[in-house]
Amino acid sequence: MSNAKISIRFFNDREVRAIWDEENAKWWFSVTDVVGVLNQETDYKKAGNYWRWLKRKLIKENIQFVSDTHRLKLTAADGKKYLTDTLDSEGIIALTKHFPNNRGAEFFDWFLYSDNSIDGQSKKKAYTLFESNLIDDMEVGTAKGLQQIHAYLFGGLYDFAGQIRQKNISKGGFQFAVSRFLGDTLKQIEAMPENSFDDIVKKYVEINIAHPFMEGNGRSARIWLDLILKKRLKKCVDWSKISKRDYMNAMMLSPTKSNTLKTLLNNALTTKINDREMFLKGIDYSYYYEEND
Repeated sequence: MSNAKISIRFFNDREVRAIWDEENAKWWFSVTDVVGVLNQETDYKKAGNYWRWLKRKLIKENIQFVSDTHRLKLTAADGKKYLTDTLDSEGIIALTKHFPNNRGAEFFDWFLYSDNSIDGQSKKKAYTLFESNLIDDMEVGTAKGLQQIHAYLFGGLYDFAGQIRQKNISKGGFQFAVSRFLGDTLKQIEAMPENSFDDIVKKYVEINIAHPFMEGNGRSARIWLDLILKKRLKKCVDWSKISKRDYMNAMMLSPTKSNTLKTLLNNALTTKINDREMFLKGIDYSYYYEEND
């Protein structure tokens, strides 16, 4: 599994690590993480101990899916990789059905929906951007570049993928740029300088105020931002260092007070611009920001 892609999925603010098996075209999920979620157990060692007990119990009961468990190396909180019991999607579904408490049903619904929702499908497409030559051909810092990203992420999922909106929209009482003037607004944003970190953040704030698409603005704009940072500063954002609450609060303040966002992003900058795991982890966090609480 030398071409493994690391992913972190979220359920009720809990992480479930996953690793992509290129050869067999499937995801393998950390059983201990799932057990911790189902038991509402934050202590990783206790979750691991419970899984070992449950595994022995299920083996005695001759439950078939346990024999399909694979031990793969996953990155832990300390940054090191450890051999971890994993199951594929079918195995995780079987685990939730045989779990002793009744929390499996909620996780089961989330697990299946995540893979088949628009976000789930779009996120899979976002993962492929790292290895795709398309990302190298996209324009950086332009409205067209943003449209290219949006069209790739949501093509086939939204009929307006890559298309600038023709309707006015608002969120939480905030009115985004008026659609009638959106073309001129985007030209002005495109012309904004990218000579410094402050310049780039200002440009990012303005593209968020513009909100050029009916849906999918945040997910597209964060990739757009990272491409600008990569080109101009040889840096990108380690989104895993920014909590959902802090990011959302900073974005709400940004139209009138951008310093909070600048500090948040600056503290999360990294030079790992060509690191696959950094990119994939960033996609997971980016999509997590958009999930409804």
